[in-house]
Amino acid sequence: QLQASGGGLVQAGSSLRLSCSGSGRIYSSAVMAWFRQAPGKEREFVALIRWSTSRTLYADSVKGRFTISKDGAQNMMSLQMSNLEPEDTAVYYCARGIQWSSQPADYNYWGKGTQVTVSS
Repeated sequence: QLQASGGGLVQAGSSLRLSCSGSGRIYSSAVMAWFRQAPGKEREFVALIRWSTSRTLYADSVKGRFTISKDGAQNMMSLQMSNLEPEDTAVYYCARGIQWSSQPADYNYWGKGTQVTVSS
C-alpha cells in the first residue's frame, strides 16, 4: 500500500514537500510517480522516477519547480514543490508501476491522495 502525505494550504510562491511511503519493499524495477487531479479535471501526470537508476521525468507544467526524489533505505518517495501556483491546486497521488509512462492506466498501485491548495 502507498500513502501520500504533506499536503496543505499555502500561498502562491510558497513551497511544500509531499511524501509517499509504501508498506512493502519497492523493487528496483519499479517506476514511482506523482499524479494530480483538480476538481472537474482528469488525473494528470506530474513526475516519475525509475527506482533503480533515479532517472526522472517531469510534466512541462512543473519542470524547474518540482523535484522528485527517492529514499530507498526508507522506502519513500518525495516531491519537493517550489514556487507554487494556484494552478497547482489538486489532490496529489503517488503511484507505482513498472513502465516508464505518464499514463495513469499504466500504474497498478495507488495511494490515497493528499490535498494541495494554493491561494493567490
